[in-house]
Amino acid sequence: MRLVLLSIVTGFIVGFIFALLKLPIPAPPALAGVTGIVGIYFGFKVYEQISPWLQRIFS
Repeated sequence: MRLVLLSIVTGFIVGFIFALLKLPIPAPPALAGVTGIVGIYFGFKVYEQISPWLQRIFS
């Protein structure tokens, strides 16, 4: 949980600095883009969990 909180704080600071310097945001500009990234992450994690099961089936 500590890592998640540090990540949020770091992201907030980076976003604030980018806005202060009038730079484009270093992330998808829409909620749909952010949720797409979350979906990619979850897909990767699900694959990690089921890959041993898949290897047993297809081996």
